[in-house]
Amino acid sequence: GIQPRGSFKLSYYNEYKSYLRVFMMALRHSKRFLRLGSRIFSLRHRLDSTKTHFGFDIINEEEKEGKVKEVFHSVADNYDKMNDAMSFGVHRLWKDYFVNKLNPQPHFKCLDVAGGTGDIAFRINRHMQNISPEVENIVICDINSEMLRVGQERAVENGINHLFSWVEGNAEALPFDDESFDVYTIAFGIRNCTHIDKVLEEAFRVLKRGGMFMCLEFSDVSNPFISEIYDKYSFDVIPVMGQLIAGDFESYKYLVESIRKFPDQNAFAAMISDAGFDHVQYEDLTFGVTAIHCGVKL
Repeated sequence: GIQPRGSFKLSYYNEYKSYLRVFMMALRHSKRFLRLGSRIFSLRHRLDSTKTHFGFDIINEEEKEGKVKEVFHSVADNYDKMNDAMSFGVHRLWKDYFVNKLNPQPHFKCLDVAGGTGDIAFRINRHMQNISPEVENIVICDINSEMLRVGQERAVENGINHLFSWVEGNAEALPFDDESFDVYTIAFGIRNCTHIDKVLEEAFRVLKRGGMFMCLEFSDVSNPFISEIYDKYSFDVIPVMGQLIAGDFESYKYLVESIRKFPDQNAFAAMISDAGFDHVQYEDLTFGVTAIHCGVKL
């Protein structure tokens, strides 16, 4: 089966030493790669109704889906490795806490959106099987075929592929009937969608009455001191890590920029409420680097 990923073990020691060496290399060489200058300043310009953000760039709305697909096609094979390197493994703790907070029961029908690599769905399955060996299959929906391929390969390697259904689909127009699921999860995916409001409306549509929406996403660090350090690390180091580990500077620059364009905790909570959800709340993790938002369809 899949090994638990929620805690740091001695077996990871050498791996994290190598990530630390990459971090130090990235820090030393970051200045030669990043020249944000006027591009950051340009964020203050408002978009018209046919434009959207792709990171800090302003593009036509119809271009974004294709550009995001290109990013995740590029990063798919190194996705887990880069997540470990960028967060020093903390993303594993965030995801474990997220699923424990959700507390999915064996009879729940669960939909994990933008979950192609299986990180959240595999954790949900483990959690449910700890309660009962008889569990519902989990549906994993992702717009990117490469991310789904990586997740399916992991499931096959661990002998658990029969426990999941893999669907290529758009979060803004889900290929599922109304009121089909008890749980809808999306982790580190909704900020990449062109119309966040449509994603939330679709989540509300496919959930049953009493169903739970839960989202884990990068968010806003309010502490000025921590925010300054976080920004420095994000912009000066992470894209360089992407170049050193995955040979891809631009995709990781986009991923960093996309975090800064996502609504803050309160604004996103308001959007969830506007989509029809009740009992909307959020919880900050790691000073607000990430946040868990949840709501219930009554």
